[in-house]
Amino acid sequence: MEPFVLPDLGEGLQDAEIISWHVAIGERVVTDQPLLSVETDKAVVEIPAPHEGLIAALHGEVGDKVETGAVLVEFDNGTRPDSGVIVGELPMDGKVIDEDAAAETATPVMVKAVPAVRAKAAKLGIDLAMVAPSGPGGSITAADLDRVAETLSAAGPAETLRGVRRAMARKMAQSHAEVVPATVSDEADVGGWGPEEKPTLRLIRAVAAAVMAEPALNAWYDSAAGSRRLVGQLDLGLAVHNADGLFVPVLRDVARRDDGDLLEGLQAMKRDVDARTIPAEELRGATITLSNYGVFSAGRFAAMVVVPPQVAIVGAGRIQARAAVRDGEIVARRLLPLSITFDHRVVNGGEAAAFLAALIEDLER
Repeated sequence: MEPFVLPDLGEGLQDAEIISWHVAIGERVVTDQPLLSVETDKAVVEIPAPHEGLIAALHGEVGDKVETGAVLVEFDNGTRPDSGVIVGELPMDGKVIDEDAAAETATPVMVKAVPAVRAKAAKLGIDLAMVAPSGPGGSITAADLDRVAETLSAAGPAETLRGVRRAMARKMAQSHAEVVPATVSDEADVGGWGPEEKPTLRLIRAVAAAVMAEPALNAWYDSAAGSRRLVGQLDLGLAVHNADGLFVPVLRDVARRDDGDLLEGLQAMKRDVDARTIPAEELRGATITLSNYGVFSAGRFAAMVVVPPQVAIVGAGRIQARAAVRDGEIVARRLLPLSITFDHRVVNGGEAAAFLAALIEDLER
């Protein structure tokens, strides 16, 4: 028997959930024929056959979580065993980035509780880190546990985060552990935009202009090495929300693409995200991110989350008619709220302000 294991799908992913099998025991397959589909934190991925052979055994049912390196399929013939390829991303120094491990290095939350309270928390299955203390010196009391237990009981059973939402939790924990965030905000007067204007496209163009004016925000920072690298090419991450969670696919080299090409790329990106067929490679390598949260029903300014190794994220709020002073008169103008959150370890306030000024200038043109 020749075992084939779940390959390393990159970015420190530890496991995947089986979504569907495409083969059956006794079936002969050819090289690169899809064996099964799995859902990772990033996307739904098809796992291909490493070589031709006869399926002797399948390991795992639909819905099972399989760890990287665990056996998926056994062949009773074939030219060689194959444990799968490694798909990953290398940072500037050539070391593999394990984002999950980085997220898990966050400083643990210290809590104060006497042994009896800790024993009660263990019995109730309550994480002390989620309990707001009311006791002396910030200690957790038995009454605090009772209050939390009552709230959890009313809320219903716990739902384990999976897929995209689990990935978001890990990314946010990593950012909280590593980044020193600061935010600057302002508004662009877009009253001169015509009805045919496409806001997302204009924002993409404006980010490209701002990067050209102030390249310090289009960078990667290696905190372990204490080194920064300004990236010459603008690979823009676009925050996309759907029912499954938050995706950030990447538009490559946007500064060198024309409007038609960018619009095609945006449409294809939306289709792939909605269908959960976006390639894992297209979810990696952003040099700066744009979050157009203004497409929702509310939201002006925001303090957003910078995901390492990036050093900045641009946010655009909802365009609304608001009072503004023009030529000494108070008039109603269509204003676009803008926020830039940056990693203050790497980017200073002057650089962020210069970037924001260039962004506004391009949008108001």
